[in-house]
Amino acid sequence: MVARPKLLALGVIGILIAAGTLSAHHRWPVNRSEDVTVQGTVTAYTWSNPHVMIVLDVRANDGSVEKWEVGGPSITRMAANGWDRNTLKAGDVITATGYRFSDGSRILRLDKIVTSDGKELLLYGSRR
Repeated sequence: MVARPKLLALGVIGILIAAGTLSAHHRWPVNRSEDVTVQGTVTAYTWSNPHVMIVLDVRANDGSVEKWEVGGPSITRMAANGWDRNTLKAGDVITATGYRFSDGSRILRLDKIVTSDGKELLLYGSRR
């Protein structure tokens, strides 16, 4: 009968490990102390789960071009905010605002995008 409590304990530990892994996936490793805004030309727009991703060519202050990845939530959540697979296309110029990855990578967890004609597109349903 001692084996049953051990088995139960192992099961609980397994569930906690799995829950921690799933939870970690949904926490973008970003610096929330400041918004970052980049303006660039869309080179790729991937409408797929788990996160919609956009690749931008952004002109740096020195004139060089930097590749930035900017990402949002799932397609379901973005669709609820009016997005679809045709919202953006290569060549569109957008301004993206969000939080940059804490390690300094050129990756943003997006909060909103403003198109070249001034249309604001939210990703999470509310303005901060």
